[in-house]
Amino acid sequence: MKKGIRNTAVLFTITWLSILLLACGNQATTPAAGAEDSKAATETTETTTAAEETNEGETRVFKDWTGHEVEVPVNPKRVIYHGEVTGDLLALGVVPVGILRQYGTVYDDQVAQAEDVGFPISVEKALALNPDLIIFSNSDETQYDQIAKVAPTVTFDSFGSIEDRMRILGDLLNKKQEAEDWITNHQKATEEMWKQLHENGLKEGETASVFTMYPGNRLFVMAGAGLPQLLYGKDGLKPTAEIQKVLDEDMGFVEISTEKLSEFAGDRIFILDPVTDDAKQSTKELLDSSIWKNLPAVKEGKVYRFNIVKASSDALSREWLLQELPKQMIQ
Repeated sequence: MKKGIRNTAVLFTITWLSILLLACGNQATTPAAGAEDSKAATETTETTTAAEETNEGETRVFKDWTGHEVEVPVNPKRVIYHGEVTGDLLALGVVPVGILRQYGTVYDDQVAQAEDVGFPISVEKALALNPDLIIFSNSDETQYDQIAKVAPTVTFDSFGSIEDRMRILGDLLNKKQEAEDWITNHQKATEEMWKQLHENGLKEGETASVFTMYPGNRLFVMAGAGLPQLLYGKDGLKPTAEIQKVLDEDMGFVEISTEKLSEFAGDRIFILDPVTDDAKQSTKELLDSSIWKNLPAVKEGKVYRFNIVKASSDALSREWLLQELPKQMIQ
């Protein structure tokens, strides 16, 4: 298992907390936890501390992503979720009392009343919310030790597959059936979307690339995080050879120079429009460049643009993408 500090902060900087990269250092890749890590997080044993039929006051031991064995409530009522896939909890019918605020999501209205606990997570804000469970999408043991004093705290791999994430959260939040129902419906909807796209011009084996600009005129290729998790799924598009190398190294994304665009560019290209004005200007300059205009996908009009915040990897954003992809890709 990878137990070093996971670069969650770096993914945040690329998507919607761009200013934080200056404080977090020049890390450009994010390791994604493997399937074995996700399976390990589901290993739980139950211990009963109350006999009420509603399970009020009952607890159990839950083994989390990074190996902590934590006594958690069977039916948590006041959950703080600190990470980038808040939509996973919302899809299960759980509205956190505290979150890492992200504006411009497809679920903004659903978390309007949730408290922003900040980045890094504020112990004071967390304590004021009186949580009975904190879900922490990070493997930073220093931060973990601090917030674990507030309430039972479990680490969670937000870069795992959406199926793994939903099952782990379904187990943790006592929403197992809701999780299975969501997965079944999502798999069916995804199959139907890819069938529709293949019926409307998408060929088997076509490759795809996802690019985004970061402040400072820095170009990133997304690989194992965010939109690519959907694109590279069953029946979908394929990563290019260079992107496959990134995936093989368990990295969520990698920074490249514009000179290497042609090496990473696929048959279809997806642009994630950034949040900050300087990154938007860098995107415009990239799209006006001769290197960009000479890419085959650009010449063939197979370029698609999505708001980077909306095109996230959480469950509700995924539902939105299943509707939006055909709108853009079917001409």
